[in-house]
Amino acid sequence: MSLKGKTAIITGSNSGIGLGVAWELARAGADVVLNSFTDRDADHALADEIAAETGTYARYIKADMSKGDECRALIETAGKCDILVNNAGIQHVAPIDEFPAEKWDAIIAINMNSAFHTTAAALPLMRTAGWGRVINIASAHGLTASPFKAAYVAAKHGVVGMTKTVALETAQEPITCNAVCPGYVLTPLVEAQIPDTMEKYKMGRDEVIKKVMLERQPSKEFATVEQLGGTCVFLCSDAAAQITGTTLSVDGGWTAL
Repeated sequence: MSLKGKTAIITGSNSGIGLGVAWELARAGADVVLNSFTDRDADHALADEIAAETGTYARYIKADMSKGDECRALIETAGKCDILVNNAGIQHVAPIDEFPAEKWDAIIAINMNSAFHTTAAALPLMRTAGWGRVINIASAHGLTASPFKAAYVAAKHGVVGMTKTVALETAQEPITCNAVCPGYVLTPLVEAQIPDTMEKYKMGRDEVIKKVMLERQPSKEFATVEQLGGTCVFLCSDAAAQITGTTLSVDGGWTAL
């Protein structure tokens, strides 16, 4: 399929899942807007690289997803938004009685509130264009829970709930809203954690991945950012026009347990 002529905004997309999604959408022909809270030459160079390799128009726009006004300004600055991928997120792990209040607030703001602000700003542009796709990158933790991740689990469950509401509000329009729920994904951040985990458990790479890192992922394989990007491309296709208000798990069977 071709997404030529469509513009996709992907929040939190200068690395990891967000960048992988941006690459796959651009390979499908979409112009892309990358985003994060930094404004480095390297950020803009990523957009230039995508544009050069895919022949699309790509640019980087700085916006802090912890601030509602900047979330909305991202959409306004882009000027066009046919595809919105709400991906920005952070994590902190601690028992709930020891969970720092400022970490709770930051996780809720970036992982959940940002999706509200960007979606509210993007829907009028989609309605004007007569077509739209909202894709929220939630998590297996949007469907199930783990200890010590109270804010993350709460935020991702909230994103799944908001996904359903937006879908119902746009059900009679050519706009869909869905949540993609990854399990463990092999991102540069996860890759960097493998050597320390190997040292901690005195295991080889394959063993520590299967027995420790992917203990809850039945496939015992990481999902890839390319697979997440391909899932988003599918949700933008005509084949997915009647898929709305639901979750699509890319978790190696985690939530089937």
